[in-house]
Amino acid sequence: MESDVVESDVVESQQSGSAHCQVVTTVGSAEDARQLAESSVLARLAACAQVSGPLTSTYWWEGEVNRADEWQVVFKTTMGRYDDLQAYLLDSHPYDVPEILCLPVTAGNPAYLAWVSDETAGTG
Repeated sequence: MESDVVESDVVESQQSGSAHCQVVTTVGSAEDARQLAESSVLARLAACAQVSGPLTSTYWWEGEVNRADEWQVVFKTTMGRYDDLQAYLLDSHPYDVPEILCLPVTAGNPAYLAWVSDETAGTG
């Protein structure tokens, strides 16, 4: 299968800076993870959200070391949508102090990144 993407497209994408990002959060249940994933995608804050878990987290909270099962949600979005996604997560997240990490994408499949841009720019 031939690709319409040429090497110059990949180089251009790599040199264009961080127009895209992955945003990561964790929650305490599969249902909370599914709800955040679906509602964020429906609101066009992310083109895609992937849920994985359970995973075991060990962390300090209120002066004690805790361990808990959590589910991770990874959102695929643009830097232009990050502030809105972060605000949404802060408002909707069940944790008092949620993990919300923005990880810039430094390179990627240009067609995939264009899809992320298109889907997060849409109004539904």
